Amino acid sequence: MVNHLLLPALITGLVSVIVGRVTAQTFTVLHTFTSASGPNATNSDGANPAAGLILSGSFLYGTAAYGGSFGWGTVFAMQTNGTGFTTAHDFTGGSDGANPYAELILSGNTLYGTAHNRGSSGAGTVFAVNKNGVGFTVLHNFTATDPTGKNSDGANPFAGLVLSGNTLFGAANDGGTSGKGALFALNTNGSGFTTLHSFSSGSGGAYSSAGLIMSGNTLYGTDYGNLSRGTVFGIRTNGTDFTNYYAFTSGNLNGNGILTNSDGANPHAKLILSGNTLYGTAEHGGSSGKGSVFAINTDGSGFTNLHSFAAGAYNSFGLYTNSDGANPSAGLVLSSNTLYGTASHGGRSGNGAVFAINTDGTGFANLHSFTATPPYPQTQTNSDGANPTAGLILSGATLYGTTAYGGSSGNGTVFSLSLESVRVAGPNLTIVLFGSNAILTWPANPSEFALQSAPTITDTFTNLPGATSPYTNPISGGQQFFRLISN
Repeated sequence: MVNHLLLPALITGLVSVIVGRVTAQTFTVLHTFTSASGPNATNSDGANPAAGLILSGSFLYGTAAYGGSFGWGTVFAMQTNGTGFTTAHDFTGGSDGANPYAELILSGNTLYGTAHNRGSSGAGTVFAVNKNGVGFTVLHNFTATDPTGKNSDGANPFAGLVLSGNTLFGAANDGGTSGKGALFALNTNGSGFTTLHSFSSGSGGAYSSAGLIMSGNTLYGTDYGNLSRGTVFGIRTNGTDFTNYYAFTSGNLNGNGILTNSDGANPHAKLILSGNTLYGTAEHGGSSGKGSVFAINTDGSGFTNLHSFAAGAYNSFGLYTNSDGANPSAGLVLSSNTLYGTASHGGRSGNGAVFAINTDGTGFANLHSFTATPPYPQTQTNSDGANPTAGLILSGATLYGTTAYGGSSGNGTVFSLSLESVRVAGPNLTIVLFGSNAILTWPANPSEFALQSAPTITDTFTNLPGATSPYTNPISGGQQFFRLISN
């Protein structure tokens, strides 16, 4: 029995049996950070946002690592339609800190974050500020490190925070008792600072530039150094039971001196959790040495390389170009069974990409390749931004993100990407278009159904041998029709 017919490339026929909608993905630049000038490279809004955004109501909040009134970075806010941009705080490079590289978190009307540099000891700060920009407070100044880079509490955080009750948890990339970074906790009023763990050489891993996530009383994170090529770890919120659940493999250098391996290397990104599965990215390694997307169970079992970013070539500007992106340094966002993320390099112009992939590793799609910029040392300007180093957030059918460079001044952008796609559903067969691919899904029991295809609706439909749900079909060339039949 034929249950459903669909046409993925051109949905104009079969009106009586197709139910769905036809729209398009839309990339929009919401804000281009302005040019900076003077000895401290100052401007009115900030420059080079390296962090992701958070959403509250119709407002996006974020940080810019540089620029602002003093050249040391900003906290900013803007509406999701790109209007109403305001600077909530301009870092002075003094007691408040400098260079906020991490995303913010929000509790009530208070934003919490970290600054990588400066503060009273020059090792960075943890701060709080109201959404309207008033009440800026330094909650913790990381202490100065000794000549070997060691201290008691950590130093120079790249990562954002996670909140549980009235307790903030975070990671400092440097410092700690071995000089390899530390994990910490403190109360939202700045009291009760505790070093939960100091990373060490060898079995302890080292250098965590990624934020933590929490499940129950366990914090999960990644570090990018030692134990070969970085680890996925867990630790109790009271600082006990630190465990390295997975160590990325050492791999080999290919003919171009690039590390390749089976799983990825040097994770810099925050993990996400769905059920008992953690998902993340590794900036390097994988089959082409350009990074990977991975999954692993919370007990350390079942590590899976979901995607190794593709091999490519250097263009005339010296930028590495490929089909899907390269060197992902940011975490992922999950919607249903689809992961969305950014790659800081690669793509068609070498300036990075936004991608989607199913949680089982199928259906990879390059949703947007950032456009070309002039060859260095010219200012790296373009229309949409370049080199996204931060993760995305998803609201409804729209992704929001930042690029660290590019845009009309070369100082980065805030962007949105609609995920309005073609979705066609029948009694048993569903199609979603992602970029240049059609993803077909149907009930999971293969003994009940068979997927068939034909070049036109009047041709003979034949079984697709071995086709299982979800099935990925490139949208190219002539039309292709599918149907699902009951066995």
